[in-house]
Amino acid sequence: MRNPLDPAKLNAAMENVHRAGMPGLFAEVRDGDEVWRGAAGVADVATGRPVTADMRHRVGSITKTFTTAAVLQQAESGRIGLDEPIGRYLPRLVPGERGEAITIRMLINHTSGLAEYLPYAYPSLKAFPALADTGPESMDDNRFTRFHSTELIEMGVTAPAVGAPGGTPGVYSNTNYLLLGELLEHVTGTTAERYITRNVIERAGLRDTELPAEPYVEGPHSRIYEAWFGMIDPPRDYSVFDMSWVGPAGALISTVADLNRFFRMLLAGEIVSPSSLEQMQRTVPVVSQEGKTIDYGLGLHPMEAPGQGTFWGHGGTVWGAGTLAMIRADGKRQMSVAVNLQRWNRLDSSGRPQPHPIDDALAALHRVAMYG
Repeated sequence: MRNPLDPAKLNAAMENVHRAGMPGLFAEVRDGDEVWRGAAGVADVATGRPVTADMRHRVGSITKTFTTAAVLQQAESGRIGLDEPIGRYLPRLVPGERGEAITIRMLINHTSGLAEYLPYAYPSLKAFPALADTGPESMDDNRFTRFHSTELIEMGVTAPAVGAPGGTPGVYSNTNYLLLGELLEHVTGTTAERYITRNVIERAGLRDTELPAEPYVEGPHSRIYEAWFGMIDPPRDYSVFDMSWVGPAGALISTVADLNRFFRMLLAGEIVSPSSLEQMQRTVPVVSQEGKTIDYGLGLHPMEAPGQGTFWGHGGTVWGAGTLAMIRADGKRQMSVAVNLQRWNRLDSSGRPQPHPIDDALAALHRVAMYG
C-alpha cells in the first residue's frame, strides 16, 4: 500500500492537464508526513499571472461535507434525530405527507425525492448540467442576485418529485442541503453559515476557509472560467458571483491545504464522533447531476483505488471552478486538486458531453496523486 510521493510524476501529470486545455490547476498531495504542493498554468488568461498552490478557491459541493458534519454534531447532542421527519422541524417548508415521510437522513444522502431547484432559479439552464438547447444567459443575469434559501427551497419542493422518499437510487439535489441549512438555523438559533464557521471551520483550525457573505473571493485566488459546454467561447470569468444561489450546498471558499486538513481530522474522528463517521460511510446508490450512478453516504462518497483500498471525500463544481478532495480510509494518503475551468466538454447532437483531452489528463493526475 505504501506509495511514496514522486514530485517529478506529480509535476508532469499537472503539466499534462494544463497542456490538454486547463488554464490553471493546483494541488496538495500527502502521504503520511510527506507533503507535495504543485501548480501549473495561469490564474488569469489575460495577464498570464501564474497559479500557486496556496490560492483560495470556490470548492462547490465539498461544502456539503461541512454542512453534514454540522448536522451530525447536532444529532450527537440530541437536538436533531437523523430518522425524524423534516416536517417536524420545518413544517412550512416541507408541508403535509411529504414532510412526514422525508427524514433528515434522506436529505443528507439525497434519497428524499426532492427535485433540484437550479433549473427554476436559472431558467435558461433548463436541465442541469445541460441539454443541447440550454444556454448560459441566466448566469450573467444573476451574478449579483441575492437569493433567500427559502425561495429556492420552495422551487425544489413544488417541482415534480424525482423519486419516493427513501427510494433508491436517490437523485442528487441541492434542495436537500438548503433544507439542512434551514434546519441548522432552526435548532441552533443562529444562521447555518455562522454555526458551520464556529463549529466546523474554526474547530478544524482552517484559516483560509469561509462561507462568504460577499460575491468576492478575498486573498490570493485565481479567476475561474466557465465554458458551458462550448457555448461560452472564450470561457468567461465568474470569480465574482453572489453564492446565495447555493449557500450551505456549495458556497464554501477554501484552499487545497485546508481541505486536506479538514478531511484528515474528519476521518480521525475529530470533527464528528467515530459513530457519526461510520454513518457517513454507509452508502446508497445516487444518480449524480452528470447522470451517473454513484455510491453516496452522508456528505461523503467513496472512490476505489486499485491496490490502495477505499478513498473517501467529495468533489465540487460551481460556475468556473472545480475541486476534488479525497483521503484513503486509513488517513495516510490524501489529495486535493483544484481547477479553474468548468464544463469544457462540447455537447453532441443528443446533448451528451463529448470526450475531451482534459478528462483523461485529469483522471491520470488523480491516479498519480492517489496511488502513484
